[in-house]
Amino acid sequence: MKEKSVKELAGIGLVLGGRLEEKGFCKAKDVLGQFLLLKQDKAAFKCWMRQACYAGNRQSEDCYRCLREWCDAFL
Repeated sequence: MKEKSVKELAGIGLVLGGRLEEKGFCKAKDVLGQFLLLKQDKAAFKCWMRQACYAGNRQSEDCYRCLREWCDAFL
């Protein structure tokens, strides 16, 4: 994760990334932190994504899967 932009996460891109940055989630590690705070719960994370940046189901699913795979590999 290091210093990657939030826009580099799967499913995020420029538009959703900009919305997340406006809310203070500028780095991928910030979204990872929220993912961990939500105890890696899929439904809770997808709900948060909808509220935080108006992510669609596919976008939030892609981001969830990306973070889940990272956690499985490195935590």
